[in-house]
Parts: sequence; structure tokens; C-alpha cells
Amino acid sequence: MTENNYVNRGLPDIVRRFEGTRVLVIGDCMLDEYIYGECNRISPEAPIPVVLCNEKCDFLGGAANVSANIKAVGGEPLLVGVVGDDEPGERLRKALGERKISDNGLVVSHSRPTTLKTRIVAQNQQIIRLDREVFDDLSDEDLSSVKERFDGVIDSVGAVVISDYGKGVINRAVLKHIRDVIGKEDIKTVVDPKVSHFEYYKGMTVITPNHREASDVCDINIVDEITMTRAGKTLIDRVGCENVLITWGERGMVLFRNGQEDMPVFIDATARSVYDVTGAGDTVVAVLSLALANGASIVDASRIANYAGGIVVGKLGTSTVLKSELIEIIEKGS
Repeated sequence: MTENNYVNRGLPDIVRRFEGTRVLVIGDCMLDEYIYGECNRISPEAPIPVVLCNEKCDFLGGAANVSANIKAVGGEPLLVGVVGDDEPGERLRKALGERKISDNGLVVSHSRPTTLKTRIVAQNQQIIRLDREVFDDLSDEDLSSVKERFDGVIDSVGAVVISDYGKGVINRAVLKHIRDVIGKEDIKTVVDPKVSHFEYYKGMTVITPNHREASDVCDINIVDEITMTRAGKTLIDRVGCENVLITWGERGMVLFRNGQEDMPVFIDATARSVYDVTGAGDTVVAVLSLALANGASIVDASRIANYAGGIVVGKLGTSTVLKSELIEIIEKGS
């Protein structure tokens, strides 16, 4: 038995238990619009490429994409978030319906638009991204509705994912409400964090910054294992959460545990090729939450999430991972 196969023994069984596991996802929902085309010339009007558009596709983004990833690997997501009373919001809800994900937890706001990100792609290369969004906190009315949606489903879940893209749904008041409602219940909380909100995540089970976010928060330039370890220890101390899982691009992930900061777990990357990192963080928190909800240790849950992230970056666009794909790559140990 190889070292990888020994380490991975038991992980496929955890993934098989994902089926039907309910996870509450709360956060910023987005619609990712992809316009695909061909680029064969430069515009005579300005030094920019001319793209002949051939196809337009909608993908779920942010908290909605976390939900799609949970669904794809067999879980049952309960999505709580906000969309605008607009055409992108209708398209987002339609995309949820196509994936058999309920939109009952979505609040339709009359005071803010649906976050829309449009990516124009030619010859498999992203040319430009156009964003339509606001960053203001929710109105009192919308905030109250979000709390009501959260309270209505929390008793039935094994984990909560907080998808914080800084678009207004997640703030100090919402996170305090989440902590107050969960109380001493054994419900795991997984956070995809926003740099400006790190001080809000005290007491959460695990936060999952990438190495650039960790560098920014700690003011430490992460270039090797020594600086990575310093950053992880600093985050554990500063944030006050139970665990920090830092994603490190082609170098994999590093797990830091409160009380064991001097013993980080370095997890090697598994991706064979990287085509698109869009939404990879959503995949990681989705799979991490399902593993924790099914009793996995934080180390095993992180290893499974690392495999999932390695699969999704090999796909174009905002993508998901299938349970069968995840089990297969874990069993191969690569």
C-alpha cells in the first residue's frame, strides 16, 4: 500500500455518506454569465480585441455555487441569500431550479440588484469581466427576512457554510445572529472569508482563506513553509476560530488547528491541470462542510476538500464536482 493510499483509506466511505446530508448555505448569491466567442482581429476603433459571440451560458456563483456543489456530490443544500427583483435574479432562480435546488430561502430585494458577473471568453481565454453589484449592507427589512429564513431551517442541518464575498449579506450582525442561534449545538460552521471581515469569524469551526488573503490580513509575505506557518499561527490567534485552512494554489493547502498551531498539516495539491480557478473556493467549502457534517476529522475533511478543489480547477467555467469523480480520484490516490 502506497503512502497516499494509506492516508486516503476511509475517505471514500466519508464521501459516500454525503448522500442526503443537509447543509445550510448563507451568503452572497451571484449569477455568473459566460459569453463565448472567437477573436480574430483588433478593433479599428481602439486597441482592443473584437469578439464574435457564439454562445451565452449562465452559471451559479457565490453562495449559489456552493449550493450547486453540495447538490452535485449528493448533499441537500438549504440556500439563504438575497437576489434583486430583476431579470438576472430570475435567471439565477431558474438555474437553481434546473439543479433541483430550492429557492425558498432567497429574499427578493427591491432595493438592490442581483450581483451579475459577465465574463467574455475567446479561444478558452478570458478577455474581460464586467461586474454589476453593490456592496452596501442589507436594508433592515431584507436583513430581518434573511434572519427569518435562516431560523426556519437551522434545526434540520448538520453544517452551515458562510459564503462571504463582501456584497452585503454577511456582516457583524448576521454572524452574531448565526452564533446566537446555533449556540452550543454541534453544528459545524465553515467560512469562505472576506479579508475586511476576518474579525467577525470568532468561534467558527474553520475559515478557508487563500494564501493571498492570509498574507493581506497578517501582513506576512507567504513565500515558503516558514512564512506560511507564521501566517497560520497569526490567523488562529487573531481570528479566534477553531481551525484555519489556507489554500495555496499549486502547492495545495495547509491546515492550522487551534492549540496545535506548531503542527500544521501540509496537504499536497492533486490537480493535474489548471484551466480555471473560478469558483474553486466554493467547491472546497461545500465538500469540507459535508465531510464535517458526516463526522470526519478536520484533517480528513481537508484532504477530501483538497481532492475536490483539484478536480474543479481542471474544468472551464464555474463548475461542480460529482460524487463519482471525487470517489474515483481519492481511490486512485492522485
